[in-house]
Amino acid sequence: MAVLKYREQIYAGILGKIIGVYMGRPVEGWSYEDIQKKFGQIDYYVAEKTGAPFIVPDDDISGTFVFYRALEDNDYPADIKAGQIGEAWLNYIIEDKTILWWGGLSRSTEHSAYLRLKQGIRPPYSGAGEKNGMIIAEQIGSQIFIDTWAMVNPGNPERAARMAREAAVVSHDGIAVECAVYLAAMEAMAFEEKNIDSLIQTCRKYIADNHYGRELNKLLDDVLEQCEKAQDWQEVRQWIKDHHDYERYMGGCPMVTNHLAVIMALKMGGDDFRKCISIAVSAGWDTDCNGGNVGCLTAIRLGLDCIDQQADFRNPVADRMFVVSSDGGDVVSDAVREARKVLAAAAALNGEEITHPGEKYAFEYPGSVQGFMAHDKSVFEQAVRNISNTIETDGTPGLAIDYSGLSGSVRATVSVQTYVDPAPKAAPDTSYFEVYASPAIYSGQTVRTLIECDNDKNPDFRFFISHYDENDEISTWKAEEIHRLENGKNEFTWKVPDTKGRAIYKLGFEFLSDTRCDGRVIIRTVDWKGAPEHFHMGLADELTPGISPFVTRTKWMMSFMNSTKHTGPDFKATFSISHPEDNGVMSIGTDDWFDYSAASTIQFVHAKWAGLIARSKGHRRYYAAVIGDGKASIIMRMADEVKVLAETDFNYIPGHWYDLQFTVKGKTLIMMIDRTEIVTCEDSTYSCGAAGYVVYEGAFVAKYFTIEQK
Repeated sequence: MAVLKYREQIYAGILGKIIGVYMGRPVEGWSYEDIQKKFGQIDYYVAEKTGAPFIVPDDDISGTFVFYRALEDNDYPADIKAGQIGEAWLNYIIEDKTILWWGGLSRSTEHSAYLRLKQGIRPPYSGAGEKNGMIIAEQIGSQIFIDTWAMVNPGNPERAARMAREAAVVSHDGIAVECAVYLAAMEAMAFEEKNIDSLIQTCRKYIADNHYGRELNKLLDDVLEQCEKAQDWQEVRQWIKDHHDYERYMGGCPMVTNHLAVIMALKMGGDDFRKCISIAVSAGWDTDCNGGNVGCLTAIRLGLDCIDQQADFRNPVADRMFVVSSDGGDVVSDAVREARKVLAAAAALNGEEITHPGEKYAFEYPGSVQGFMAHDKSVFEQAVRNISNTIETDGTPGLAIDYSGLSGSVRATVSVQTYVDPAPKAAPDTSYFEVYASPAIYSGQTVRTLIECDNDKNPDFRFFISHYDENDEISTWKAEEIHRLENGKNEFTWKVPDTKGRAIYKLGFEFLSDTRCDGRVIIRTVDWKGAPEHFHMGLADELTPGISPFVTRTKWMMSFMNSTKHTGPDFKATFSISHPEDNGVMSIGTDDWFDYSAASTIQFVHAKWAGLIARSKGHRRYYAAVIGDGKASIIMRMADEVKVLAETDFNYIPGHWYDLQFTVKGKTLIMMIDRTEIVTCEDSTYSCGAAGYVVYEGAFVAKYFTIEQK
């Protein structure tokens, strides 16, 4: 298959993107002079030195790996339109919370575009200069989200450029669009063309022949001339500052300055991955955006090996990334899983079929660890000495865990994150992008793993989870059963225990022995599928004993992706949910929840519609069982379309409690009220997705929330 030959380059491009972002993010907003004074030239991660978190949610990452989902949502059209991409913005963004810098209308380009979309203004007018002002329209954002449009079109710069143009005009105009198109074309061509000079020159043909295109071509001529004359990149940077600094273009983060910095880094860095990103980050301006674009293109062009040529960029990252959207179960992610999605889109666009490993964790790329790391514990109690991938050693994917001195309380423990950290990523009173997520794993699901051994003596093994407790602190729950590992293949399962509805922070593997063990175990695969057999959240006072009426945030509350305006824990029930507009949604779960029921006891206060959702993919694509307007209805929402699939007369009594249950099994949808089937229908629009609540213009109170696999 043609696309398969690019799979490793796609993975490399994703790694290059996140590495560049993680290098640049800690000094975003710093002046060039401050960067030089503190670090000289940044050639590695500096988060620890600045006090910033390392693995962070970031618009550069989230927007890049969310907005191109418009392809999947529309059955992978090769001629995708800006309007379809704009709908992905509305579906996956939660206003004032996810993906974007929420700086305000006419201040933040993307916030302005989102508000225009919400007002019903469709692309390209949502991003047009005549609507938002050309200063706002020509900021950097169109470029920072563009990499996936290239990676789904490997070796096809023409189609990448066309898609990138449609994506860019959702939020931008003018030269910002041309810069994004040009960069996307270069990245797509880089799958085949390895010479950076050829890329830079050949892809200029994808720039439009208009005023803005001619302006960009003149800028490229000028900066490339400076690169040819300069002894080092600092000379080129000085030229950019003298002629094209922020003061000339205004706005918070103008495109031209940063695009020139990207071209400078690509040209002056040559075939050295570290040097390319180092220049992009050390030059200042929009350090994480420029580092991410440069890292992505360079890694695509030079392949996975270029990342490992010098410093160890991969081990600290361990593939980890947050892709923050209303699809909360996919937020805590890794470069391998994102590569699968990009590769699937690339194959679909080429009319090809492609098979991925069926397990969540299969470690199928060289060096990949998919977020697995030595578990947090004292070095004096940790026997893990190294974690690596076995592709390089035996040709078969797997996570190799090397250990020594394993004995008694000194154990080898590894884990993978499945929910947000206890401490916020954002500093207080800042606009640092926060992690909003739903857990990736739930009580009542069954974990399966394949572990391989070949040692003189093997340790024993058991599963464990780290989860939030009633105080929103982390507790550990170890499986009662301890398994004996034999040489060869060992298959184990574990039903995740009942955390009473509280979120699971990490899934872990513990290897233990009474007497000393030294050696290696290989985790070949880890997986869980489908909705939980039984997942139950009780009353707020059970989840947080002694909860007061004044508590507005808890970790169990935050495990829902929440696009309602005024929602929080209800100390007498579980949730109080209110929204002044159409379509306020709270969702929890993952995209592999297929057949299940969602149930809750609901007290209707006043609302146009309110009830339960199922099979949600984003917050504008779902089924719902709702009560309102004198009806009990099953509806299907897709973008602006709200279709009533079936309904019957039903008038709720304000203040009365109703037991609602919404079951989705295959194409059958069933709504029950007080254990009586009220409405049923068939529909096959959606096959899987999250569950939760929805309210249109009003409020209700809910007790309990239960998911059961069907």
